[in-house]
Amino acid sequence: MAFFLVACGGGLGACTRYGLSLIFRNQAFHLPVGTVVANLLGCLVIGLIAGADLRMPGLSPQARLFLATGFCGGLTTLSSFIYETTKISNTGDYAMSALYVALTLAGSSLCFALGVFITKSLTRTI
Repeated sequence: MAFFLVACGGGLGACTRYGLSLIFRNQAFHLPVGTVVANLLGCLVIGLIAGADLRMPGLSPQARLFLATGFCGGLTTLSSFIYETTKISNTGDYAMSALYVALTLAGSSLCFALGVFITKSLTRTI
């Protein structure tokens, strides 16, 4: 059952990532915005899960498998991030490569913290 939950969540996350890449494919500059958005969204969602787990430890192991391991694992794209960073660097556009790394790492860290903060704020009244 655990593998089924991870597979279903992962498939949904991967489809979400692909959809984001389609939405942002016609951008004015050569930055993989879909991958940045997928990483930021994945970090926000896993931050919400972590925050909920801290404030309301009743989140079932099955829900964690589906959401954190499956959905967020299928959505976030570290391998794509490394590949695309290298691809941008290989064109000689080191400034764009550095911007991509900075946006992804700083933005993902901030979104994770935001997810935890939102969950704590929403559950403060419970």
